[in-house]
Amino acid sequence: MSKLPEGLASKEMTTSFQRSRVPKIKQVKKFFVELFAVLLTVIIFGIPLYFVFVNAAKTTKESSLLNMAWPTEFQLGENIKEVIAAENGMIFRAFMNSTLITIFSIIILIICGAMTGYVMHRRTGKLSPFLNFLVLAGLIIPPAIVPTIWVLNGIGLFKTMIGIVLVQVALRLPFTVLLYRGFMATIPKQLDEAALIDGCGRLKLFTSIILPLLKPVTATIIVLNSVQIYNDFVNFLYFFPGAKNATLQLTLYNFMSLFNTKWNLLFTNVLLISIPPLILFIFFSKRIIAGMVAGAIK
Repeated sequence: MSKLPEGLASKEMTTSFQRSRVPKIKQVKKFFVELFAVLLTVIIFGIPLYFVFVNAAKTTKESSLLNMAWPTEFQLGENIKEVIAAENGMIFRAFMNSTLITIFSIIILIICGAMTGYVMHRRTGKLSPFLNFLVLAGLIIPPAIVPTIWVLNGIGLFKTMIGIVLVQVALRLPFTVLLYRGFMATIPKQLDEAALIDGCGRLKLFTSIILPLLKPVTATIIVLNSVQIYNDFVNFLYFFPGAKNATLQLTLYNFMSLFNTKWNLLFTNVLLISIPPLILFIFFSKRIIAGMVAGAIK
C-alpha cells in the first residue's frame, strides 16, 4: 500500500480530530442549556413555594413581616389544625363543593366537547367556518358578569351547583372542543367507514370506537380543566356566593380582615388547597404534553 505524504496525513488527522470535537462541544452546550433551564424553572416555581411554606410555619406576628427567613418557632402543625377548625370546619364543606363542581363539569365537558369536536372535524360544509368562528369567539370574548347573573337568576339557577357547573362548562368548552378536534386528525376516516359498513350505528360508532381512542387528549383535558375549575376564584365569587356555597379558593377570606390579616393561617390555607392540583400535575405531566401536541403534524 502506498503511504500518504506526511503533510497530507497530518492534515487529515487534524480534520478528523476537529470533526470528533464538534459532537462533544454540542453535547457540552446542550448540557449547560438544559442545566440552565432546570435552574431557571426551580427559581421561578421553587421560590414562591418556599415563601408560602416558610410563612405558613410561622407565628402570626412573625409572618406579618412577609420575608423569606426560616421561622424561629416552627408551628406548621398548629396552623393546620387552626385552619381546619376555622368557621366550624368550613374547609371540608368547601372541599366537597369544589370537588363535586369539578367532577360534574369535567364529565359534561368530555361528553359535549368530544361530540362537538368529532362532528366539526368529520363534517365540513357551509356552516363549518361559522362554527369555527363561534368556538374561537368563545376563547376571545370575555364573559359578561351582570348579564350572566341576570340569566341565572331568571331561570332559578343562581347560587346553585347546577348553575355554577353550567357556567364552568360554558367557559371551558371552546378550549376543550379545539383540543378534541385537533386530536381527531390522528384518527383516519376509513375507520368510520369500515364500522358503518359493518352495520355500526352513528352513536355506537362514537361511543365504542372513537371515544376510547381519545384517551390521551381526554387525560389532558381532565387535568387542565380540573386545575382551572378547582383554582377558580372570580366565577365562584360572583355566581356561587354564600357561606353554604363556600369553595376552597373563597376560604382564603376567613383569615383576611381590614385591620389584622393572619398571614400564617392564610399561607397555610394556600398550602393545603395547592396540594391536590400539584399531585395531579406531577403524575399526569407526560399525558398533558402528549395530548396537547397530538394531531399537530396532521
